[in-house]
Amino acid sequence: MTGKTEQSPAHRTALYGMLIALAFVLSFVETLIPISLGVPGVKLGLANLVTVVGLYTVGIGGTVAVSMIRIVLVAFTFGNVFSMMYSLGGWALSILLMILCKKREWFSSVGISVIGGVGHNIGQLCVAALVVKQAGVFVYLPVLLIAGTAAGLVIGLVGGMIVERLPRFIKKL
Repeated sequence: MTGKTEQSPAHRTALYGMLIALAFVLSFVETLIPISLGVPGVKLGLANLVTVVGLYTVGIGGTVAVSMIRIVLVAFTFGNVFSMMYSLGGWALSILLMILCKKREWFSSVGISVIGGVGHNIGQLCVAALVVKQAGVFVYLPVLLIAGTAAGLVIGLVGGMIVERLPRFIKKL
């Protein structure tokens, strides 16, 4: 599936609701998986699977809406205002880079996901540097770049497989 097709408002609302719910559940599952690399902020980014799939199925506008709603819901449910700030900072850079790379057709879904993972980590570090007024937080950058690349690779591979197989399960997306 290479792009979105015309949908009724009810179909689009139901689809976006399912994507938000899926991203929310994946975010919750991620809270149950302890990852400790000695660096704060290292996560698998499971909810970004919905972002990658969304870019290839519902388009940019829908993906942006789903992602923003997910971030707000997850912050209010499992986090706080600061976690929302960090998530939004990482998300903003990540989604901009992913949209640019997809529009220019520079990378496959795997490359776009890796760019998104790395962009998210850089965006979060920028927010952290502003919050603590200290550039020293960038000492974490090498580990976060490796983690973002690894997570982006896995999410991109799985996302690409889902996008490829999705038309068999959904007649009109």
